[in-house]
Amino acid sequence: MKQAFQITELSYTMKQQKILDNISLTVDQGTIYGFLGPNGAGKTTLMKMLLNLLHPDTGSIEVLNQAVNEKSYEYLRYIGSIIEIPVFYDKLTVVENLMLQAEYLGIYDQKKIEEKLKLVDLYAVKDKRAKELSLGMKQRLAIARALINEPELLILDEPINGLDPFGIKEIRELLLQINREFGTTIFISSHIISEIESLCDVIGFIDHGRLVKQMSLQEIAEESKKYIEIQVDQLEKTASLLDEELAITNFKVIDEQTIRVYDSHITQQHIMETLIHHQVQLFSIKEQTGDLEDYFLRLMNQGEKK
Repeated sequence: MKQAFQITELSYTMKQQKILDNISLTVDQGTIYGFLGPNGAGKTTLMKMLLNLLHPDTGSIEVLNQAVNEKSYEYLRYIGSIIEIPVFYDKLTVVENLMLQAEYLGIYDQKKIEEKLKLVDLYAVKDKRAKELSLGMKQRLAIARALINEPELLILDEPINGLDPFGIKEIRELLLQINREFGTTIFISSHIISEIESLCDVIGFIDHGRLVKQMSLQEIAEESKKYIEIQVDQLEKTASLLDEELAITNFKVIDEQTIRVYDSHITQQHIMETLIHHQVQLFSIKEQTGDLEDYFLRLMNQGEKK
């Protein structure tokens, strides 16, 4: 699969504080990549570097097969973005704001402007002044503005911040539509876990400027679903018993004492009786149910302990 962009060993320091610390990540074309982390983790800084607004101390960035350096600007014509809070000319109408952006980009096709307004469901209010729009409408206008050049890559920094549940749902459905219909790669940051979970194909977890982990949503679901966690004194013997005595195929060794069993056909009681019968010392056995939020918090806690 072709790559939308690749970041390699990227670091950035500001006022003697490490903002990004040796980050490497790859985003494939056509995917929705969620960049998930607490406020202040470095999400916005990295996005600004993709747009050449900031420059790294070390490392490299390649966007749409073009190496990015301080003099790069050609690649930006293939990118749309919303960084931090979008700003408009309040006294201009919705359509006038878009026309201004289009003219700035050298686009003079009125039809394209109308298409984008219809896409984000703002055509009916195109003659309203920007200052009269609700927060949700402003976010949709910002997305329309980011799409005016029909970009291959859309970079969105916390686009659902401050929206009510209805506004969040609207933006989510719009982004899924853009991705499906146009194949646009979307790189979206957020600290709202549930929205990243419902929107993205791949998620990168960032904390204190470091990429903690990068996984597909399917992989995260596998690690986060309901399971039985066992802690024992004889790991190899336990694994053998699970396989041969209990016919369990879906289990995972976590560390020197811990195994997680994902097979749903087996009961906690049955596992416990089998291990005790074969003289395996059982330190603990418990059923766990995880979701993305649990997974995220575990990753962040592990990072804090390092």
